[in-house]
Amino acid sequence: MMYRAQITLEPETQRQAQKRAGELGVSFAEYIRRLVARDLDRPRSTADVSRIFNLGNSGGSNIAKDKDRMLGEALAAEHRRRRR
Repeated sequence: MMYRAQITLEPETQRQAQKRAGELGVSFAEYIRRLVARDLDRPRSTADVSRIFNLGNSGGSNIAKDKDRMLGEALAAEHRRRRR
């Protein structure tokens, strides 16, 4: 048994979806059914928040604290390189 659903789309989105359904040789309704089925077949992934907090792990250095020294060293090295 099929369930009847009503959706609202922006005019341009609806136009593009109609066009794509035509390119695939299916009705607009079948195109939407396929999109929903494909989305529901995807495995659900849960976000691992620890992955976000481990980004850029510097291994203990404090770049914010040492940035002036690091910039100074980089500029001095560049200056020495150009003088050669």
